[in-house]
Amino acid sequence: MERSSSGIQSYLFHDSDVTFRSPVTHPQKLIGIGLNYKDHVEEIKGQMPKQPLLFGMYGSAIIGPEESIVIPPMSKQVDYEAELGVIIGRRARQVSRQAALDYVAGYTIINDVSARDLQFSDGQWLRAKSFDTFAPMGPYLVTRNTLGDADGLGIELRLNGKTMQKSNTRNLIFKVADLVSYISEVMTLEVGDVIATGTPGGVGFVRNPQVFMKPGDVVEIEIEGVGLLRNSVVDFD
Repeated sequence: MERSSSGIQSYLFHDSDVTFRSPVTHPQKLIGIGLNYKDHVEEIKGQMPKQPLLFGMYGSAIIGPEESIVIPPMSKQVDYEAELGVIIGRRARQVSRQAALDYVAGYTIINDVSARDLQFSDGQWLRAKSFDTFAPMGPYLVTRNTLGDADGLGIELRLNGKTMQKSNTRNLIFKVADLVSYISEVMTLEVGDVIATGTPGGVGFVRNPQVFMKPGDVVEIEIEGVGLLRNSVVDFD
């Protein structure tokens, strides 16, 4: 404990002294963006989207740092996706791109875990991305005042220490301001809502041979200026 000259007490803690949780635990909306990195579109041999591709996930999938991703019995192809998360700080409806960043509270890290076999069999993404534990998030909320528009940040995912994804947010097709403005034209963004901005190249289902997460794995996502999100992978109990 320290006391400042003004008499205000402050407390210092080491990371090992505390348990980190997701910076947002029950957002009204958890919104995903598909095909939003140039390198990811190129690796799947897709076409660059002309507008953001939105999909919904459920907040019940959120877990925090050091919590375990659980492989569900109905999937054999559980993939990783490193993503920059945007947390809304003000109610946003029909906001312009120029004003959009004023509605951002800050940034975090999200692993948009995806059951690929279910995603492709369903032909859409809701079930594949909404299992319990499929949205690890954290460890921090870094303010917009600190990171600005979050452009030009290195992003890397490591699986058991091996780099699988390595890119930069400058490769985002639609930037943070684009996404906030566009989504606000569709739905009202409320305080605490989260936007997962998309994943770069290097996902497991595109690799040859394919790589999927399995029990015993450890997945780490690091974004420059935001921190490091680490989670283990376990089988369904």
